[in-house]
Amino acid sequence: MKKRILTALLVAAMTMSATACSAVSTDDGAASAEPKAETKTETESTTEATTSGEAGVVYGIYKAGDQTWFIDEGAAAQAAVEANGDTFTYVDAKMSPEEYLKAIDNAIANNAKGIVTCIPDQTMSQAVVDKCKEANIPIVAADDALQDGNGDKIAPWVGINAYVIGQANGDWIANYAKENGLDSDEECGLLIMTMDTVSSCVPRAEGEYDNFTAALPNFDTNRIFKADYDGTTEKGNTAAAAIFTAHPEIKKWLVTGANEEGTIGACRALESAGLDKDACVVGLGAYMAKDEWNNKGADGTCMKAAAYFSSDSVGKGSVDVLYQLIAGADVEMETAVDAVVVTPDTYKDVMGKAAE
Repeated sequence: MKKRILTALLVAAMTMSATACSAVSTDDGAASAEPKAETKTETESTTEATTSGEAGVVYGIYKAGDQTWFIDEGAAAQAAVEANGDTFTYVDAKMSPEEYLKAIDNAIANNAKGIVTCIPDQTMSQAVVDKCKEANIPIVAADDALQDGNGDKIAPWVGINAYVIGQANGDWIANYAKENGLDSDEECGLLIMTMDTVSSCVPRAEGEYDNFTAALPNFDTNRIFKADYDGTTEKGNTAAAAIFTAHPEIKKWLVTGANEEGTIGACRALESAGLDKDACVVGLGAYMAKDEWNNKGADGTCMKAAAYFSSDSVGKGSVDVLYQLIAGADVEMETAVDAVVVTPDTYKDVMGKAAE
């Protein structure tokens, strides 16, 4: 498959700056307050609508629509859809396969112009793609791929360059260990938060492990631990706390993971255990790390860095690919977004408005 790396990572904030706050239309009462693009003049909307054919409704169906990442991604998708003269319906599937399939069926029943989606259970991918194909409704996967039993993509996908981003985190945390004399400290351990049932998350943890161990070949692998969770802060907290409790010999924790929620959960677990002062957590997304730094300052949190990649780029990118499908174009099956590691010293310059 061809891969195209999005280079628009650091323009994500520009999308958000063109938005104002309003309520997105939702499916079957699944309400969610979202930023809405600035109102265009009737002439502008009419002109843009002609570029994508007759105006219609595009559905954005997200597995965890109450999480910051998907809220921001949905807002960017909405802005891109409305720029084409169509309307956008945002649906929170609440991590429920039943809710998700209901949303897909509703989109089909309402003759959706297209669907962008992050599925809660990838084993349902074939059934979802078949439903949409039968209804002649194009669908694009965002974040988590729609894939077959062999892991091959069966619909175009837009998401983060998972392994490369994991490598960046592994490199950063290894350098931190070296600079602070932790690489040879027997009281230091590494915890990698994992989500082994989500295909887009597995390469993140693999990249973190591979580059950390490559940079620190003498680091005792018996002091490297993994904790699997479901992507939520609550479960990340519980999984991390269990590891911290089980290994009292480790006093200085290095932590990274599969998403921002999990690493924030680890921060809270470290605080509860009284281990946060000597800990270093590296987030993945920076959309919650920036809140730590904004609210607590660099010295008030054990979140020391985060790989920043743009939910706006994924949201807009998924809609861009969808409109190519609507126009009948051949599209690439993979479109990936890279990242840059930010710290309390650099995040405002790198993230711009997204750092607020």
